[in-house]
Amino acid sequence: MNAILAAPRTLPLVAVLLGASSVLGFAPFVWFPLPILSLALLFNLLRDATPRQAFIAGWGYGLGLFLAGVSWIYVSLATFGGMPMPLALLATLLFCAVVALYPALGLWLGTRLTKPGWWRMAIALPAGWALLEWVRGWFLGGFPWLALGYSQVPHSPLLGYAPLFGVYGVGLLAALSAGALIVPKPRALALLAAVWLGGWMLNGVSWTRPSGELLKVTLLQGNVAQEMKFRPEMLERTLLDYGRAVLASDARLIVLPETALPVLRSQLSPDYLDMLGEHARRNGGDVVLGIPESEGDDRYFNSVISVGSSPEGRYRKAHLVPFGEFLPPGFAWVLRVLSIPMSDFSRGAVDQPPLEAAGQRLAVNICYEDAFGEERIAAARDATLLINVSNDAWFGASLAPRQHLQIGAMRSLEAGRWQLRANNTGYTAIIDDTGRVRDLLPPFTQGSLDAKVQGRVGMTPYLRWGNWPALALMLLLLGLAWRGGWRRHP
Repeated sequence: MNAILAAPRTLPLVAVLLGASSVLGFAPFVWFPLPILSLALLFNLLRDATPRQAFIAGWGYGLGLFLAGVSWIYVSLATFGGMPMPLALLATLLFCAVVALYPALGLWLGTRLTKPGWWRMAIALPAGWALLEWVRGWFLGGFPWLALGYSQVPHSPLLGYAPLFGVYGVGLLAALSAGALIVPKPRALALLAAVWLGGWMLNGVSWTRPSGELLKVTLLQGNVAQEMKFRPEMLERTLLDYGRAVLASDARLIVLPETALPVLRSQLSPDYLDMLGEHARRNGGDVVLGIPESEGDDRYFNSVISVGSSPEGRYRKAHLVPFGEFLPPGFAWVLRVLSIPMSDFSRGAVDQPPLEAAGQRLAVNICYEDAFGEERIAAARDATLLINVSNDAWFGASLAPRQHLQIGAMRSLEAGRWQLRANNTGYTAIIDDTGRVRDLLPPFTQGSLDAKVQGRVGMTPYLRWGNWPALALMLLLLGLAWRGGWRRHP
């Protein structure tokens, strides 16, 4: 081990390989023990490391993780964004290199706070890792993709803690498990066993309760190719296909994907929405659909509206995707190398309430927003169902759509709510309150997903407190590690 640490060129390479291997713990592979084992090996490498060595190892691990796990960024930039291949490759590499700084800083912090010994491996490194994952989830807009806790969906016993501590709490417990595996102390292994047994027992706890009767729903998957979606000659066919699919459903709630109608509402014939609304009223329910809206001459919103029996509702996307839906100041030149339609939206309000539709209260989010669980907690508290509408066609047949579905399952676990996911090319799916995917449509197919779902009410501890308990535990553990790691012998 010391020989590896003494070779500056070897340590980053080993870390890169460990990080890349951990991707197999995430969807679609879901080998959930693998990220824990890879972290355990990484922590063991840092047993006697300096803070500088820990930073390099953490950066290498993060680079391997993100290059292997979010390579779909290249697909969206080059294949569908029109960016030249060399520039898209460079942009993807630079993005992954920057995001890899978070695990680097987390492991640097863990080694900076402690001397070599079991305090470092069992507590400081796991807590530092988890704290910087939380920071990654919000700093500069955040990029929470591939947070460690998601790798535990759908099979890990640690998911019993998701309704209590959320994804970052599950990630902390997974990291602590990695640390415990390499500490040769019976107490550490006993605590590890207790944590996993506790999670397994918590999996049987229902934090929320059913509300009302089963609701018949239809989710539509239009499967409109991304390169065709916004072409004017495709508009009539898209409207016709979705109109026919809506009229063929007798469900009380019908959900269409993000920007299913790829035209500004002000440019759409009112007769079309009137037709959808009239059909929904005959079913005694509502249609929920994605459509961009304008307000004035220079404000555009990525919106979801509901039409039918209930008063018309609206949700406007609040957490926009940089360079895909808005341009950060100083980056207007990006438009010269990207051909992304509707790439300058305005943000919706952060405190939008649930939509009232089909006798339910719907906590809506749009596409990438469901990676930011805490941002829609207020709406989820008052909701009976979660709704996500997406267009993952941007990422082709990459890992992204399955990873996105895995993220959605965590949101259902945290909130104790069923979730309806309508996606343009897939995965259109229904997830129950335990995070289990009840049914889904095959990707890249056009179809309707019909099912009966159960509205639920009540609050999980996560809905009540958000990420604060997990954050407090991370800071407490870092404090204990600093005190124990410097004042006691290893």
